[in-house]
Amino acid sequence: MKIIQTIREEIVPLSRKQGVILLIIIACIFQFVLFYAPALAADSVKQAKAQANDEEMIVSNEVMVKDTEIGQVIKREVATTSPIVIQTEDTIASSTPKNPEYKIIRTSTHTMTAYNSEPGQTDNSPCITANGFDVCKHGEEDTIAANFLKFGTKVMIPELFGDRVFVVRDRMNKKHPNRVDVWMKDHSDAMKFGVKVAKIQVIE
Repeated sequence: MKIIQTIREEIVPLSRKQGVILLIIIACIFQFVLFYAPALAADSVKQAKAQANDEEMIVSNEVMVKDTEIGQVIKREVATTSPIVIQTEDTIASSTPKNPEYKIIRTSTHTMTAYNSEPGQTDNSPCITANGFDVCKHGEEDTIAANFLKFGTKVMIPELFGDRVFVVRDRMNKKHPNRVDVWMKDHSDAMKFGVKVAKIQVIE
């Protein structure tokens, strides 16, 4: 009130009627600032929050729609690229690897060497073994020479060849009564093999 009186008396000299009007105008301005301005600010804050929430909902809805569309596309691709395979007993039997179980008769340890079908290592017919088998024509490295086993005896050498099955088809020099000689196609492979000691399993 002192400020209003000072304005009325010193800064802007007014008549009594004009002073009353000025007082009413200033009172209305103060009432608007003190009462309506905070309410308007609160309303503007509420409107801003509501608008932000609406934008988040729109974005989340768009993301959900995109995710749904992507999921549908993936399901469609899987359905088109993954045909259903119906397995019967025949198909299962044909796809199952055949690993026959062998019975081990005896096990013994021997010196192991390797040889090729060369006249210097065999005789004048290097491809034909002592029992008349043609290893060159056969082409499989599953033949061994051993003097202490009968022709046709099947053996395994797990330490060196895993589950490969060998057949006794050849003989060695009489000075090697307990040695096992493994036939190999390549001379370099036989040289790399060298001399080893390993266990053999006689199977049936």
